[in-house]
Amino acid sequence: MNSDFDAAPLTNKPFSSEAETLADLELADAEALVADYGDLPLQDVEVRTDKAEGRQRQISAKIYIPHPTEQVWQILTDYDHLADFIPNLTRSQRIDHPQGGIRIEQIGAESLLKLKFCARVVLDMVEHFPHRLDFEMVEGDFKLFRGNWTLQPLAENATELSYHLTVLPHRLMPVAMIERRLRAGMVLNLSAIRQQADRLFAANA
Repeated sequence: MNSDFDAAPLTNKPFSSEAETLADLELADAEALVADYGDLPLQDVEVRTDKAEGRQRQISAKIYIPHPTEQVWQILTDYDHLADFIPNLTRSQRIDHPQGGIRIEQIGAESLLKLKFCARVVLDMVEHFPHRLDFEMVEGDFKLFRGNWTLQPLAENATELSYHLTVLPHRLMPVAMIERRLRAGMVLNLSAIRQQADRLFAANA
């Protein structure tokens, strides 16, 4: 499957000085992440949130990974094993696609500050090896959930991994809470991906 989604493409804005790190998250969220996942490189993730039309939010995050783009791509596209190392992902599996493309089902669950947030999405994926991976929700717990992963090669066989998401919650879902959960989740997810890359490929670096 080589065609792009019909939806308008995301604008992947460059990160500015306003991008946030773990220290800029709400204090309680940051403390909870460190308490539960202190072994992950949480401090190395930058997050930015932009308001879009209406209740939509555009959230982006990035992290430096000291491994080549092809190796990071291998981790991202191993869809059936993402839940093995991403802590807030309870299920990730490839399912049948009616047109023979790539379709995955993911279920995420987070528990911060004694509040549990669960969400299910079925995503159609479009792979542009090895620099961009597009996704769009075709079924799930949001009105809109689409975006992409981008892998930017850096010097010395390193990669800048970025995640860009446009999300529109259902009307009964409070936008502020969803935004807060997603921002904290991005910090966790990207740091877990880097740890997995170190685990798999550090010996070959």
